[in-house]
Amino acid sequence: MGRVDCEVVVIGAGLSGLVAARRLEGAGLSVRVVEARDRVGGRLLNVEVGGGQVVELGGQFVGPVHHRVSRLLDELGIQTFRTYNKGLHLSESQGRLVRYRRVPRLSVVGLLDAGLAIRRLDRAARQVPLERPWEAANALDLDQETAETWIRRTVRSHFGRSTLRLFVRGLFSAEPENLSALHLLTCVHAGGGFFPMASTTAGAQQDRVVGGSADICTRLSSQLSSPVWLGSPVRRLCWSDDSVVAESDSGSLRGHLAVMALPAALAACIDYRPALPADRSQLMQRMPQGNVIKSVAVYDEPWWRAEGLSGQAASDEGAVSATYDSTPPAGSPGVLTAFVEGRRAQQLSRLSFKDRRETIVGCLERFFGPRARNTCSWHELDWSAEEWSRGCYGAHLPPGVWTQYGPALRAPVGAMHWAGSETATQWPGYMDGAVASGERVAAEILGRRPPAGLGRTPTNK
Repeated sequence: MGRVDCEVVVIGAGLSGLVAARRLEGAGLSVRVVEARDRVGGRLLNVEVGGGQVVELGGQFVGPVHHRVSRLLDELGIQTFRTYNKGLHLSESQGRLVRYRRVPRLSVVGLLDAGLAIRRLDRAARQVPLERPWEAANALDLDQETAETWIRRTVRSHFGRSTLRLFVRGLFSAEPENLSALHLLTCVHAGGGFFPMASTTAGAQQDRVVGGSADICTRLSSQLSSPVWLGSPVRRLCWSDDSVVAESDSGSLRGHLAVMALPAALAACIDYRPALPADRSQLMQRMPQGNVIKSVAVYDEPWWRAEGLSGQAASDEGAVSATYDSTPPAGSPGVLTAFVEGRRAQQLSRLSFKDRRETIVGCLERFFGPRARNTCSWHELDWSAEEWSRGCYGAHLPPGVWTQYGPALRAPVGAMHWAGSETATQWPGYMDGAVASGERVAAEILGRRPPAGLGRTPTNK
């Protein structure tokens, strides 16, 4: 393609990059988007399950607590439907599997301790400034201990500790010992507390997108004036205070400014000329992605509903941490989604596809009975093995990173502005956080609007 000139180069065609590109084009700037994958969507990915129906192998949940993505869905004319939440849920702890409607009927002491632990977590989280977590009153102490240490120090019972560990794995797809207590509290504050983040009804898992969440990015990209450069990983980025040249496998893009809308683990692989400032470079080396394998079991019908089950299970044993009923809005085929997270995902990723599937199906059978074995089809994605993500659901910060390198997270470097869900101050790691980061970066760029003349009408050279 040679070289193309524009005013803003967007690197990454996930949700945050496409939101930024749409905003900037709407303000009159010329924008070009370049993407390493052969598709748009980033960590949003649909898969067909028969009968013209799709479910998500990537991010899938939105809720009434997600105001930005809800507004975007309205603008795009995309509808949502409720996550199936009727019937009894399942909870497995210490070898005991119980059915419940609101609260698992376990030991009274354990339930009371779990409730106290959640209140302590929320109270401590509210003390962390969202824009500048490193300035919290006890930031250094919290950043020097792991989330696991905080849980052990704060929670007494097995059930209380198990509840918070499952919450951490479900939030970061990482073990509590992998991230700092400060990072946990920052993200809990950013999500409004434990229950909005963990709940289905009135919470972050309440709704799903008709047509699959990846349709959001498909529609966003279709509204851009120029097609996204797909299959074009950026290998080198030459930058200054007022220009960038992104050299990809398909050619070069030159602009005044750039939106860096890709995970830190991937951004660290680009050859920067000149080298990035030390704090930004060191930060990107310390933001690992989580480990998660998402599996989709497809059945003729959602038979568990007739048995009075919601399809939702949570377990602190075995490979599968959580399951959801992901049946499409048409009601068929029946779909159960299983999440394998953190250390469990690392272990299963070493198995063959056959052995991994057998392990996960065994968990589904333990939860829902022998009919769970009768799958029509099976889909899975190990996001840690996905070349252009390097993990999901997002990045987490290990001990010491917030207080040493936190100020570099959102600070522009020369002409480069940093997007991505992990940079959001509300709902990081969620689709809502991705939308928020795209909007923030677009506002930053419009605040330092590029000089006129370069790339008003993009041309190949």
